[in-house]
Amino acid sequence: MNIGIIATGRMAGTAADTLSKMQDAECIAVASRTIEKAQAFAKEHGIERAYGSYSELLNDKDVDLVYVATPHSMHYDITMEALRTGKPCLVEKAFMANHRQSKEVIDLAHKNKVFVAEAIWTRYQPAVEIVREMMKRIGALRLISANIGYNMVWRKPKLLQPELCGGALMDVGVYGLNFVRMFCEEEVTKIGGCCTQSDTSMDLSEVITLSLANGVMATIQATANATSSNRGVLTGTEGFIVVDNINNPQLISLYAPDRTLVEDIHVPQQITGYEYEFSACKEAIENHQIETAFMPHDETLRIMQLMDTLREQWGVRFPMD
Repeated sequence: MNIGIIATGRMAGTAADTLSKMQDAECIAVASRTIEKAQAFAKEHGIERAYGSYSELLNDKDVDLVYVATPHSMHYDITMEALRTGKPCLVEKAFMANHRQSKEVIDLAHKNKVFVAEAIWTRYQPAVEIVREMMKRIGALRLISANIGYNMVWRKPKLLQPELCGGALMDVGVYGLNFVRMFCEEEVTKIGGCCTQSDTSMDLSEVITLSLANGVMATIQATANATSSNRGVLTGTEGFIVVDNINNPQLISLYAPDRTLVEDIHVPQQITGYEYEFSACKEAIENHQIETAFMPHDETLRIMQLMDTLREQWGVRFPMD
């Protein structure tokens, strides 16, 4: 499968490095808003084609899948253009700026029968099935907790910019919400929380609480200006599971009711963790599907709606809301 990467930032670089080591996919093109940036990225990562506009890449007939790695604020226009030209897309999390944009994109994908998926990489990793199997050994699930945080505002100024859909929720809090939803798919009956905000009214740190229809309670802590353990814990009536890093799990531990360690499971060796989402897209496209079971469209819309609800409660708004 031939991949075209849109944007030249950190995630785009990780994707390019991953694809260079995969057997069933490769990056053949990259696009930036300037030809100079595209050419520099292409030279660094050994990519054949460089484009100075996104439209040029979208019109490259040899590109089978477009990986959209721009800031959230640009996802909508790029993905809509791609879907209109019949080009499948893998779009970085958070999928769009809000639920309205997400629904419009997904509706167009269904109308035009073109594949699109959200690149929330944790959804595609082997750790998900390992945890789900282990959950059979902890009895009835009662509590979920997840925390994730990086001291990164100083190196990612876009987090402070409403026009770029900044804030910790869209960048890291989305992982916490997905962690909860991956392991408890019951309806969210209540969601709330509080946050601290920047001078530009973007959320910097937050605590989120969710009540689920089956009685499970979940708490999420997310921050863009401190370092967190990034741990997730699933607590049941007969024990609990600790996931060492909800952003890219490597170790999953099962504990007995008396808090003694029962088992450690290490996930399979990986390239970077990005390879699973590219392989999932390849399989879905080859099977003429417009979504992947790893991150169905309905689930992307649910997550976007939850984030819209939280931002409305907190007064965190983007120009495109």
